[in-house]
Amino acid sequence: MLTREWLFLSLFSVFIAPHCCFRAEATIGILFNEITWQPLLPLRNALKKQNMVDQAFVRFSTEIQQVSATDSFNVSKTVCDLLGRKNGVAAIISVQGSETSPIQESICFNSELPFISMSWGPTQENNISMSLNFYPEARLFAKGLMEVVKALRWNSFVILYETEEGLIRMQEILKLQEFHRGKRNSILVKQLGPGPDYRMLLKEIRNASEYIILDCETENIIPILLQAKDLRMLELHNNYFLTSLDAHTLDYSILKTTANITTIRLFDPNRQEFQNVLNRWLLSDNENEDEIMKVLPPHTVLTETVLLYDAFTHIMECIKSLAATSSVETNPISCEEKSKSKNGFALYNFCRVKKPEKTLTGAVKFDEFGNRIHFKIDIVDADMPTTALGSWHSHNESMVLYRGENETFDASVANLQKIKVIVSSRMGPPYLMPRSASYEGEVLTGNARYKGYSMDLISKIAEIIGFQFEFRLTEDGKYGNWDVNKKKWTGLIGDLLERKAHLAICDLTITHERREVADFSMPFMTLGISILHKKQDKKDINMFAFLDPFSVGVWIYTATLYLIMSIVLYFISRMTPGDWENPHPCEENPEELENIWDIKNCLWLTLGSIMTQGCDILPKGISSRMTVSMWWFFSLIMTSSYTANLAAFLTKANMEPTIDGAEALSKQTRVKYGLLESGSTESFFRNSNFSTYQRMWLNMQQFKPSVFEKNNSDGVNRVKTTRNGLYAFLMESTQIEYVVATNCELKQVGSWLDTKSYGIAMPMNSPYRSAINKAILKLQESGELGELKKKWWLKERDEELCDSTADDDDDGAELALANVGGVFLVLGIGVAIAFVLAILEFLWNVRNVSVEEHMSYWEALKVEFKFACNIWITKKKTKPASSVSSGSSKSNKTDNKSIMHSILHSAAGSFMNLNNIKT
Repeated sequence: MLTREWLFLSLFSVFIAPHCCFRAEATIGILFNEITWQPLLPLRNALKKQNMVDQAFVRFSTEIQQVSATDSFNVSKTVCDLLGRKNGVAAIISVQGSETSPIQESICFNSELPFISMSWGPTQENNISMSLNFYPEARLFAKGLMEVVKALRWNSFVILYETEEGLIRMQEILKLQEFHRGKRNSILVKQLGPGPDYRMLLKEIRNASEYIILDCETENIIPILLQAKDLRMLELHNNYFLTSLDAHTLDYSILKTTANITTIRLFDPNRQEFQNVLNRWLLSDNENEDEIMKVLPPHTVLTETVLLYDAFTHIMECIKSLAATSSVETNPISCEEKSKSKNGFALYNFCRVKKPEKTLTGAVKFDEFGNRIHFKIDIVDADMPTTALGSWHSHNESMVLYRGENETFDASVANLQKIKVIVSSRMGPPYLMPRSASYEGEVLTGNARYKGYSMDLISKIAEIIGFQFEFRLTEDGKYGNWDVNKKKWTGLIGDLLERKAHLAICDLTITHERREVADFSMPFMTLGISILHKKQDKKDINMFAFLDPFSVGVWIYTATLYLIMSIVLYFISRMTPGDWENPHPCEENPEELENIWDIKNCLWLTLGSIMTQGCDILPKGISSRMTVSMWWFFSLIMTSSYTANLAAFLTKANMEPTIDGAEALSKQTRVKYGLLESGSTESFFRNSNFSTYQRMWLNMQQFKPSVFEKNNSDGVNRVKTTRNGLYAFLMESTQIEYVVATNCELKQVGSWLDTKSYGIAMPMNSPYRSAINKAILKLQESGELGELKKKWWLKERDEELCDSTADDDDDGAELALANVGGVFLVLGIGVAIAFVLAILEFLWNVRNVSVEEHMSYWEALKVEFKFACNIWITKKKTKPASSVSSGSSKSNKTDNKSIMHSILHSAAGSFMNLNNIKT
C-alpha cells in the first residue's frame, strides 16, 4: 500500500507538478458597451472548460470592461488602462459594435495587439491589420441578402433602412433593378427617420408595394410592425424581409398576423450540438450562488452571444497551440510610450490562418485583412422558426437551397384558415350567375346570392384546404387590363393589386401581361379562340322544285304547244299520201287504204319525243316527217335546257362563299367579324405576328359600325340577329360550347386559333399558391372538374338543349326526299289515275260481256274477276268460259274488247274519220 502511494507521488512530482507550477498566464480583455447576462454565459463556460477540464499549458482569465458607445476619449482611456495593467493582455475582444469601435481597433493596431470584433462594419482592406471580425464580411453579407431576395422572387419592393450602414447593406439588393428578365423592377428606398412613430412613412408606402425589406435594430422591429398592423399592412398579402440577424429571436405571436415574415440567422438553434453547448452554459451559470437561474430557450440566443463564444474559444485555442511550441508572454503596453506587444503580431497571424474548430456559426475563414469570408445564412419563416426554408453559403454565392416544402405549405394553409378569403369575380354564365329565391320572401345574402361554375369550384377548393370565403363582384365588371389613361389595372386584376381581394376567379385567361403583375394557379380549364357564326337559314321546302328551271309561262306554252303539235301532226298525216298504207300487204290492189295516225298515236308520238323516249311507230310522209323533225329539235333544246337549268338550281346555294375558319373569314369582305373589347382575345389579335391574324385585326379596326362588343352576351345576340349570317363573333371555345348547347341556330366554325387556359389569379408571390394548385390537381385527378363542366354546360340549363345528333349544315349537293317529293307526287297521281281508268275499263267490259252473252252483271263480274286474278294465264278466249260450255250460238259476236278501247276507238272514228263513218 505504501509502495503504491510512493510511486504515485513520484510520478506526480516528475510529470504533473512542473506543469502545474509553471502554467503561463493569459488575460483576454472583453469590452462591452452594455454588460448583459447572456454573453457572460459562454465566457464562464469556456474559461471553466479550459482551466479546470483541459488543464492546458496556459491559464486563462478575462478582464471585462464596460465602455461608452459614444465617448471616444473615455473609451481610449479605458483601453489604454487595460493594456497597461501589470501582466498586460493577450488580445482584446469587442462584443458590441458602436461609434467608438474604430478607436478601439486603432489602439490595438498601434500596439500590435490582436483585436477581435463580432459586429457589422465596412470591409477592411488595410495592408497591415490586427483585426479579426467574426461577423460576415460586409460585401459578401450584402450579396447574401440579395440572393435571399432573388429566391423570394420579389419583382418590386420597398426598402426601409434606419441608418446609413443599413443602406450599405442594401447595395447589392439595389442592383436587382436589372435582374427580372432584363426589365427594370420597381424598387422604392425610404429611410425610417426619427421615431418612435413611423406611421406617416408607412402610409406613404402602403400602396407602393406589399413587399417590404426592413433594415433596423432588432428592438425596433416589433414596434414598427405593430404600427404597420394599425394601417392594415400586416394582411395575408403583405410580405416582410427582416435583415437583422437577431430577428428570429423575437416573439411574433403578439402581432396576431397572417402576413409572411422572413428572417435570417447565422446558426441553427435547433441543432443538437448547439443545444448541448447551451446546456453546458446554463449548468456553469447555475453553479454561481450569486446568480439567479435563468431559463434560456435556444431560439432566444442572440447572434452576438454565439459569435462571442466562437471568438473566445478560437483565441484561447490559438494561445494554447502557440504555448505548446513556444512561450506566450504578455507584457504591459503604454499608449503614451507607444510600446508594442511582444507576441501579439505572431498570435494575430496564427489566429487568422488557423481554422476554428467546433464553432456554432459553421465554417469560419478569414481573408488576408481579417474579414470573415466563410459563413452560412439560413432563411427562416417567422411562423416556423424551427425549420429553415433555405440556406446560402458564401463560398457558393449563387446557390440557395430550399427545403421544408411541406412546412411552408402547412404555414400558408394555416394563414389562409385564419381569415375570410375575399374572392373577386364578375357575372357571366355559366361561371357566375344570380341565384333566385327558392320561395317568396326569402332574402339572399353573401354567397347565397350567386351560383355557377366558379362558385362550385371555389367551394370544393375551400373544402379541401379548409378556409372560408366570400364572393364580391368587381366594380367595373372587367377581366383586367392596363388602362393607359388611368395608369392602373382594371377589373379583377385591379382588385388584386389594390388588395380588395385575395383571389380572382371567372373565365379569366392566363396571359403574359397579367402574369407580370399577378400569380396564377395551375389551369383548371384549357380552351382556345374560335368563331361563333349563324347557321344558314333553312329555306322553305318546295315539293315541286323540279319545276323551277322553267317559269310558269314556259310550262304553259310547252303544254299548249304539245297539244297543238299533236293536232297539226294528225291533220298533216291525213293529208299526205305517204301515211296511207295497205292494210293487207298480201293484196296488191286493195280496195281501201288505212291510216294509223289517229289522235291517240299523234299524242303518243309527241309525248315520247319530248320525254326523250321515242315511239314504236314513225311517220312516212315527207311533210309529216318534216313536222316531227322540227318537234324533235324543239324537244331536244327544251329538254337539254331543263336539265342544265336544274343542275344550276341545285348548285346555286353552294356558289356563295363558305366560312370554315379564320383563313376563309379573313379573305372575304361580305361577313364582318368582331370580338370582346379589352379582353384576352383582343390582346391575342393585337399582338399576334401571324399574317392572317394581323389582317383580321386591321379589318376589325376599320369596320363601320364597330364590330367590338362590351361583353360576350352582346356578341352572341348580334350574331343571332344579323340577317343572312353577315356577322361572326370571335370568342373562347368554352363560351361557344355553352352558347350553342341551347341556341340551335348558332354553330362553332373551324378549330381553335390558339391554346390558352383559365386560372385562379392571386397577388404576386402568394404563399398559398401551392395549396391552391394541390387542390386543383386533386379535383382534376378525381374527375370532379369534368363533372363540374358537364353540370353547368349541360345539366343546369333552363333552356332546352339542342339535338346533338342533328347535322349542323345540310350538304348542298344532296337532295332530300322533301326536295323531290313533287316528282314522286306526280308519279303517284298519274299511276292512281291510270289505275282508276283501268278499273272503269274493266267494269265497262264486264257490262258489255253481260249484255252480249245474256248473263247477269254479277255473274259476268265474277267470271272476269276470277280470270283477272289468275296470274298464270296469259291467253284469253274471246268468249267467257261459261258461254263456251253451254254451246251458245253467239259465236259470231264481236270480239270482247275493253270498254275504254271501244270508247276511244269509236270516239276517234266518229270525230276524226270524216271519209269513212261506221254505222
